[in-house]
Amino acid sequence: MRSDHFDDNRSAWLLELPPYDRLPALRGDHNADVAIIGGGLTGVSTAWHLSQRFPDRRIVLLEARALANGASGRNGGQVLNWINGVEPRTPDALRRIHQTTSRGIDLVEQLAAASALDAGFARDGCLEVSTTARGADKAERRVAMWRDWGVALEWLPRQQVGVHGAHGAVRDPRAARVNAAALLRGLRPRLLERGVAIYEQTPVLRVEDGAPLTLTTPGGRVRAAAVVLATNAYTPRLGFFTNGILPLHSHVVASGPLPAARWAALGWGPYVGFSDDYDRISYGCRTPGGRLLFGGGSNAAYSYRFGGAAVLAAPPAASVDAIERRLRGYFPGLVGEPIAQRWSGPLAITFDRVCSMGVTGPHRNVFYALGYSGHGLALAALAGEVLTDLYADHHDPWRDLPFYQKALPYIPPEPLRWLGYHAYTRLTGRSPRR
Repeated sequence: MRSDHFDDNRSAWLLELPPYDRLPALRGDHNADVAIIGGGLTGVSTAWHLSQRFPDRRIVLLEARALANGASGRNGGQVLNWINGVEPRTPDALRRIHQTTSRGIDLVEQLAAASALDAGFARDGCLEVSTTARGADKAERRVAMWRDWGVALEWLPRQQVGVHGAHGAVRDPRAARVNAAALLRGLRPRLLERGVAIYEQTPVLRVEDGAPLTLTTPGGRVRAAAVVLATNAYTPRLGFFTNGILPLHSHVVASGPLPAARWAALGWGPYVGFSDDYDRISYGCRTPGGRLLFGGGSNAAYSYRFGGAAVLAAPPAASVDAIERRLRGYFPGLVGEPIAQRWSGPLAITFDRVCSMGVTGPHRNVFYALGYSGHGLALAALAGEVLTDLYADHHDPWRDLPFYQKALPYIPPEPLRWLGYHAYTRLTGRSPRR
């Protein structure tokens, strides 16, 4: 049952925040050592690390609308280990990736602790649910092997999972939940105290190459010795990675706040979130305010618009119906509980699902981290540290990782892109990937 009123495509995360006043837009011409485009977790984390390591540099952050307006304020809330699209084959590779993404989770925790708002960070573990007996057997064997390789995962039999129809689940005890919108907006006063200039309501219209680069906005310009692209799904709009990123809209729903007794009746266990093993992954999260957030599960949960338009809009009713059916299939006890909120958020999908972090441009002064493919909270927080190291010309800590200077697989231009995406998803029910 859906309620009749939805609040302008606002996510449940934003509903759990106090009122927020946007900072004024940039006016006139400015100079900067580093200009960061994007006020999501990548941009704010980079501003945090740069201002800490280079307190004398002038850092300018430009956000088109408001901090956490994009994917960072519209996501599934789970802060997870691993790099999407990468399957470690050796004990050393497994431990290296786990160590790296665990560092990302630790950074989210540190940023949440520094935020002026309660970001609801909770490291209570997340589940990866197996929906078939064959999948459960394979996952249980993987847990045993990875534990032998030094990574402390847990296998939960079906009776301990609490998700209807599950055959078991992998529990990662280090995985966490966070309201990234609260984290980011709560870090704004901290960054201002450090001298970071933040301009909201300031879309960057054009980036002109050079040394310095020139960024044009509706009200002025910024000349910067270096630029950080922290724009993820919006990056192709600026002329970068146009054939490497597929901007995809992910549709999400949430219940209203549920009392503790209601959560217990649902069978929700001592974890903050879960995902399943479908190709179009379903995922759920218990928000700090007690809402059950849910997304994914079928083609209907995602949309690709011709030309990769990343305009934010509430999901269509058919998408909400499909997501709700999957949600109530997993939690039959939700019958009679209305869906109180629905929204969409932009994802930056790469063809092989592996993200990329590096530096580019003729003058080697354009730094970027993008293509998280729906797995970005830990990696976006980590990106701030990675890009600060690269800015300092300190590449060695990251050279051996799959995302370092990763070349993004080619995605055909329009109209082949639109036709190929829709033909493939309709014929297979899966998402195209290489």
